Amino acid sequence: MTDQGSGKVIDGKYEVLRELAVQGSVTLSEVRAAEGVTRQVAWFNVASPAERQAFHTYRSALRALAPAGLTDVVARPGAYYAVWQPVAGQPLDTALAQKVKPQELIDGVQALSARLAEQGYALDDAQVVVEGTEPRLAYLTPLPAPRSAEDLAARNARFLTPLRGGRVKKKREPGGWLTFIPGLLLLGGAGYLGAQAAQTYLNPPVREVIAVTGQDALRGARLLAKAGFRVTYNEGQAGGRPIGSVIRQDPPAGTNLPVGRLVTLTVNNPPAIEVPRLEEMNLDQARDALKDRAMTVGKVVKVDGTLTSTPEGRIVAQLPEAGSSAQQGQPVQLMVSTGISGKETWLPNLGGMTYDQAREYARAAGLVVTSVTPQPSDRAAGTVLEQTPAAFVRVKVGSAVKLTVATSRYSAPSRPAGDLPLPPAPLPTVPEQPTEPEPAPVDSGVTDPVVPDPQPVTPDEIPPVPVTESRSVSFAYTFPTDLPEGTYTLAVQDETGERPLDFSYAAADIAGQRATTTATVTGDAVFIIRRDGADFATVTP
Repeated sequence: MTDQGSGKVIDGKYEVLRELAVQGSVTLSEVRAAEGVTRQVAWFNVASPAERQAFHTYRSALRALAPAGLTDVVARPGAYYAVWQPVAGQPLDTALAQKVKPQELIDGVQALSARLAEQGYALDDAQVVVEGTEPRLAYLTPLPAPRSAEDLAARNARFLTPLRGGRVKKKREPGGWLTFIPGLLLLGGAGYLGAQAAQTYLNPPVREVIAVTGQDALRGARLLAKAGFRVTYNEGQAGGRPIGSVIRQDPPAGTNLPVGRLVTLTVNNPPAIEVPRLEEMNLDQARDALKDRAMTVGKVVKVDGTLTSTPEGRIVAQLPEAGSSAQQGQPVQLMVSTGISGKETWLPNLGGMTYDQAREYARAAGLVVTSVTPQPSDRAAGTVLEQTPAAFVRVKVGSAVKLTVATSRYSAPSRPAGDLPLPPAPLPTVPEQPTEPEPAPVDSGVTDPVVPDPQPVTPDEIPPVPVTESRSVSFAYTFPTDLPEGTYTLAVQDETGERPLDFSYAAADIAGQRATTTATVTGDAVFIIRRDGADFATVTP
């Protein structure tokens, strides 16, 4: 469902006039279709395998019931919906409220109730209108799962109970009194024909079940129906088979089966998957990324990369788009750049920018950052120090750019620290002795020289306990181009223990790429690269 102008448009052809109801993942809207006619569209927001399975169950029920109000059912990645049209007639409740109900109406409601129950639906799950004496299915409400037999019986009782009360108007053919005489004349013939019909019913002809495996499901069903068999569908999945083709039939081909028996066809319908982003990859990287999703590379179209500044050999666009839903085995069409012809470009002074900013400048200029060299510096980690090509030098579009990026300075201690000295033992406290006052000295007229107090003796000072300061270290590692499949994570281990870093990538995203980051550590540190939780490599900064 897309926005177009001031309103929404469903599948590019149904303009939404208003939303009528929202039930779970289904939105029922009134729309304007071609030539101004009004329709109702039940749009399924399929975001999980369970929601997708609910839609296909609903579609199977619609195929079996063939509602009078259904005009179209669409099922493709990103578009799952059913289109309904108005059906003339009076509501079923109004028809059942009549005191005298035609026998044809009673038979029709009971038959419709049985058909709905076979698909797990009750009468109150449907909008039923009565035209004349015929009940017609105008709309079927989607259910997340079929109802149980007990739930069906309880819900249908509201409609079927009134059928047992009131008077019933028997069907009467015009001029029925005239059939008395012809009836006598044809009594013998009727007996003969009845005997032949009973013989055919009790002993139906036997035919061989034809082979439809590998064919389109609709074509196979038509062939079996033409041979006189009933057909039902099951969903399954098989690699390398077209979506919608028959992968199995039961009974198998060649079986002799009475006409009218049921043949079950298992149709290839694998679960939907998300299309990966392939832009800016080369073809080899795209094939690896699609292989992880059980998809393949489809048609490859060469396009000029000048307008998008895309270097030669890199993917400009893809179909289906990245993030959309697709089926396993579905091919992805790619548009690959032939390069940027006859064009030169240049870079400004990248010094002082962050690495991410410099990379965006290079991308906008049609250049590719192919090398990043770390260099210890007093500047902030990740700051660009040098660049090649130099600022404002004109180079060919698609050329390589090399950057020198600052990392935190770090110098290891010249020698390991020794053991810490022990503090001296505390001195004993000696209680002060009372002293007697000395007699006053006799003034002899001679003044004694003043002698300074000796320097007090104090215990040796306890040297401070050295504290290991935090520091910033850089991580730089170039992953091999033949990187094994898996999910790669990064952790750093120092004196305080191990902690994970914000780094988690699939092998296809980082193969052949150089990864850099910084971390604050205490003491000696080591970076640990893990593949699916197992150690893959270690890097000492």
